Amino acid sequence: MSYCPKNKLLNLLRRGSKFVRKASNSAAPTVAPTSTPGQASSSATALSSTSAMDDLHTLKTRLCIIRSGPAAHTVAIYASRAELKPILFEGWMANGIAPGGQLTTTTEVENFPGFPDGINGIELMDRCRKQALHFGTQILTETVNKVDFSTTPFKVFTDSKIVIANSIIVATGAVAKRLDFPGSGEGPGGFWNRGISACAVCDGAAPIFRNRPLGIIGGGDSAMEEATFLTKYGSIVYIIHRRDAFRASKIMQQRVLTNPKIQVLWNSVVVGAYGDENTNNRVLGGLKVKNVLSGEVSGLKISGLFFAVGHEPATKFLDGQMELDFGGYVVTKPGTTQTSVPGVFAARDVQDKKYRQAVTAAGTGCMATMEAEHYLQEIGSQGVKLIDEYLLGYSLVVGGLV
Repeated sequence: MSYCPKNKLLNLLRRGSKFVRKASNSAAPTVAPTSTPGQASSSATALSSTSAMDDLHTLKTRLCIIRSGPAAHTVAIYASRAELKPILFEGWMANGIAPGGQLTTTTEVENFPGFPDGINGIELMDRCRKQALHFGTQILTETVNKVDFSTTPFKVFTDSKIVIANSIIVATGAVAKRLDFPGSGEGPGGFWNRGISACAVCDGAAPIFRNRPLGIIGGGDSAMEEATFLTKYGSIVYIIHRRDAFRASKIMQQRVLTNPKIQVLWNSVVVGAYGDENTNNRVLGGLKVKNVLSGEVSGLKISGLFFAVGHEPATKFLDGQMELDFGGYVVTKPGTTQTSVPGVFAARDVQDKKYRQAVTAAGTGCMATMEAEHYLQEIGSQGVKLIDEYLLGYSLVVGGLV
């Protein structure tokens, strides 16, 4: 793909190939006597770095999108329609999640506008992906494992590719933490998405939870908020907490402790989940709860269990190259998606600790694209020139001239 005039690109390639031919016909270069040890070391480092990149397929774009999901596909749709010809790395089981993000682990999505009868999470993400492809987004099913934001153009790496880009939108999201006990997982004997969830706001209104006993694990503000939310649908809500006091704010605790539909099981942990015999164990029927002080294990019949034990933002691959908060979330300028690195923007749950909804993620994707487009207009043709100069310089290094 190209973002400069065709003739200009061909001339650059011809110039590079001439240099490479001259280098191959001459003797191996040696360090001139006047070179300082530092200069020789820099040349050796450049050669070493380049040789490590030789096997990577190099692409270029004005806008690179990292990860998939409602935000990333919204970016792709907006950017493609703006003729930015974006490249999107949708990831392959990045952070244990399939391409499409956390919605691929959800069954029915009933709170995304435009689907009055609800829609399966996987189908929703598949539709978003098709829409991005329809407008021309190049989607690569690979996981980004490294970036270089130290200079422009930016560089994005996977195991087999390097993308040179003028701007980046990080939309890697955050993964809800899940507890591990017998019956908590997927597959045979597990009740994940069959009564166990990590998002009460997303799933709590589902018909299988209506007017039935529900449970939530956690002790922070999120757990308090979600427990209160669940009282709209469940017959009773149990908060299962491993300590004898909540860490939530006082006002949130007060709301919970004075709600007649909420009952707290203090000093308790879940040690197992079992099925509902009336449905041949197809859905969750109850829990085994252990009192950590007495060691006593008792049964608790509930139809739904929700984890509210925090999220982990997918930011490790950034390697500290932009400002993160104490929880590892990308810090953005209030009211924008702008990060501490000009030209790099953040959308989705990677920068949102409060809402974490598909529709708000899509909204931040729209914001990030519009801000990225404005940034690209500001740098104008200079951005194209920087990429061309980088690629020409890279070809010269490969040819042995550095």
